[in-house]
Amino acid sequence: MPERGAVHRLLVMLLFFAGLFPVAFFSVVELGLAESTSSADSAAIVPQGDIDRFVENDAFGVGEKLSFDIRYGFISAGSATMEVARLIEFEGRPCYQLVTHANSNSFFSTFYKVEDRVQSILDATGIYSWRFEKNLREGSYRSDRLFVFDQRNQRVTGPKDTVSVPPFVQDALSTLFYVRTQPLEVGKSIWLDNFVDGKQYRLEVKIEGRETVTVAAGTFDCLVVEPITQSVGLFKHEGRLRVWLTDDRLRMPVLMKSKIVVGSITAELTDYQLGQVEEF
Repeated sequence: MPERGAVHRLLVMLLFFAGLFPVAFFSVVELGLAESTSSADSAAIVPQGDIDRFVENDAFGVGEKLSFDIRYGFISAGSATMEVARLIEFEGRPCYQLVTHANSNSFFSTFYKVEDRVQSILDATGIYSWRFEKNLREGSYRSDRLFVFDQRNQRVTGPKDTVSVPPFVQDALSTLFYVRTQPLEVGKSIWLDNFVDGKQYRLEVKIEGRETVTVAAGTFDCLVVEPITQSVGLFKHEGRLRVWLTDDRLRMPVLMKSKIVVGSITAELTDYQLGQVEEF
């Protein structure tokens, strides 16, 4: 069987969903699973160089650390963490350093070891991305990618080229944190601009309803949200994603379920540590 054959791709997808929870949440674009297309719907025009928006954030802060177990059906494949590591100065502005790690468990590591790390630099007052970096270690596969978000000039520079983007565009990791700050009303949607792996697109996040769920970390009243993208590729629209966010000011992700062509993938919160919300 080839190194990156169907079984390996499934395992990588499994661990990728855990380590990049918001990527799975919002775009499903990695590993050829789906490819989002740009929408004609665009954000309100903001003068070039204007980066001084303020987004009220009562949801997260430095010290927050969320731990997840990732499963394919009843099989545990590995674990992941998502952390607001520290507050730093970047581009002359206060920013959060967001970090995720995904690791295969001992069983899967015997034949396909996964150790992925992703980092995002998030503007602390405007809640948009300045920098996105991912370091993937999956079997013999190695990939290191860096994307620099020039918000003042509305462009993103990656390994291959520079792309023009709308103002306040989000990366794969910052997207979830932005959504956590927004008022979410059942039956309505919010829209935002996303940039993932060289592609910019308009994303709809639909708020479906309310449910109470029990996971390893406890029982939580949640809002159920679903990202809607225009997709092509292996799974097209069969791969429905749903995420349960706590129905309180934290909007903490506690559960993610993705139905794919064969079976389903679940990321479940196992432990959490709340952060200190800053005032700016």
